[in-house]
Amino acid sequence: MEEGITIVLDSGELLSGICGVNDGNLKVIEGSLGGRIAARGNEIRFEGAEADVRCFKTMIDSLIAAVREGETPSPEYVEALMETLIPGGNGEVFRPAEASREGAFRDAMIQIPHGFHRVYPRSKNQAAYIQGIRSRDISFCVGPAGTGKTYLAIAEALRLVLSKKARKLVLTRPVVEAGENLGFLPGDLTQKINPYLRPLYDAMESLIPFEVIRRMEETRAIEIAPLAYMRGRSLNDCVVILDEAQNTTKEQMKMFLTRIGQGARAVVTGDATQIDLPRKTDSGLLHAVEILRTVEGIYFAFLHTADVVRNPLVKKIIQAYDDQEI
Repeated sequence: MEEGITIVLDSGELLSGICGVNDGNLKVIEGSLGGRIAARGNEIRFEGAEADVRCFKTMIDSLIAAVREGETPSPEYVEALMETLIPGGNGEVFRPAEASREGAFRDAMIQIPHGFHRVYPRSKNQAAYIQGIRSRDISFCVGPAGTGKTYLAIAEALRLVLSKKARKLVLTRPVVEAGENLGFLPGDLTQKINPYLRPLYDAMESLIPFEVIRRMEETRAIEIAPLAYMRGRSLNDCVVILDEAQNTTKEQMKMFLTRIGQGARAVVTGDATQIDLPRKTDSGLLHAVEILRTVEGIYFAFLHTADVVRNPLVKKIIQAYDDQEI
């Protein structure tokens, strides 16, 4: 049975901010909830199932608050807020006591100087992850592919470096091949390691113009540091990202974590289901999670299949593999 709700706004300007360019924001809501949305004058009307009406009211209230606080909601903002406020798109609405999650969503927004767009968390776990990076010197994030582990770490690191709150960004990754031998790679150290760090550059190129990346490389605001070459260093006043940490050994992980110097911030990301180490070699990531969980000052984020934000098929693929292993 369909129901409807009409929301009367204070002004046409407020309606315009909520609707977005060419009603792009409303199209996102309509596509997520189904039903029909019509905007006229200073009113928005929605018709749909009872649960969808409640979800719509929650979304509009959130957008009203955002516009009044000076935000200019984009379709990307609305899509992210939709997933944060309405988990799974199943009509579940947060109770008033949980309204602080919406504030946490906005607080976790990442605005990168010279960036293409603002970056918003797409789930409450992602929002907590961003806040963990900001509040702790060392953060771990463990989760399956597509949950934003690396992307959000890169985004926050670029924000810190380009806003002059950190001296440089150091990117590192264990050189472990995923089931195939790439053989000898020609070139200098940077050229040899570049294929392994390509996913990190993919994230950067989706966030800031290539010219900005090139300028950061020229001024050494970005440094590529193979994990094997970090022994003996002391990393100060920088952001260090260790990606694919599930492929570190226990010795490598200890060596990396003890490189962190004054004013540095380290983010360690990995997927416990994609370990490419030789058999009988313990993962340094899993070992660190086990022995450091109670150490004060270290943040641990655990993302799950529900946090996957890539192609919707990725979530289904991960779930299928998980089900097979049960």
